[in-house]
Amino acid sequence: MAMRSVDEIRSLGLRGLMERALAAKLAHRGPAFSRCSIINAKSGKCSEDCAFCVQSAHFPTDAPVYPFKEVSEIVAAAREAKRIGAERFSIVTSGRGMNAAQVEEVARAVEAIRAEVDIEVCASLGILARPELETLRAAGVSRYHHNLETSREFFPKVCSTHSFDDRIATIEAARAAGLEVCSGGIFGLGESEDDRISMALTLAELGVDSVPINILIPLPGTPLAEQPPLPRLDIIRAVAIYRLLMPAIPIRFAGGREVFLDDYLALAFMAGADGLMIGGYLTQAGRLPEQDNRFREEMMRIWQDMLNG
Repeated sequence: MAMRSVDEIRSLGLRGLMERALAAKLAHRGPAFSRCSIINAKSGKCSEDCAFCVQSAHFPTDAPVYPFKEVSEIVAAAREAKRIGAERFSIVTSGRGMNAAQVEEVARAVEAIRAEVDIEVCASLGILARPELETLRAAGVSRYHHNLETSREFFPKVCSTHSFDDRIATIEAARAAGLEVCSGGIFGLGESEDDRISMALTLAELGVDSVPINILIPLPGTPLAEQPPLPRLDIIRAVAIYRLLMPAIPIRFAGGREVFLDDYLALAFMAGADGLMIGGYLTQAGRLPEQDNRFREEMMRIWQDMLNG
């Protein structure tokens, strides 16, 4: 069912949202279920103060610290991502961004992956300008990842070392460089439902190609270490709203889903989610890929049966 307005979406109860979101997912995406995987290719000592992140140099955490990994190690990780079923593999680095020489180093790793592994390559290197993004595209990157994290209104409570507009500018530069864009955020930072809807509306306006949803893991040493968890039904409600506002793009769960969704994961996928990050996250382990792949097969069977029925 087409939704006439954000106010109409906001007024629906969970059952109504889920019914409409599932119908939208099946109508626009069929039984599709996407999988991606990442490597933490450069970790720690980040100059930014994002309140959720253990890699920030501002906070006393035990996050690993190491420079950009060897190309051979990155290629091996891409090969493993392909083996476990990921269609996309992303090179992720800590820090505000990268200079031209550092981007060239990443580009060499991308070229090696493209030569040796049959997998789409993405990158998440922080705030970049168009020339560096064009370098990545020329090397074989097809999609750039850069989260909004939260709404424009709530963002100053999450980060003070760069602005929401800095993030928007990077997304627009990636699009101008000819890259697809993956952008989403984190639920459970202390934001309201209005903030979650505001972020969805911004993502829809930007026309992003994929939306990753993370759920806050309150990690020791960060300012959000004591943040109470967002109720799981609130997460499912948000997923349904995102599907209705962005009916035709992948909505994938990434970090934190194991901690707070657990048995509710299938419910979230009946509310419009249709993708997973598999094989672990930046500093936290995930479920075994075999578990995620069994879950994928089950959900695809259910969706196909619904389409056939």
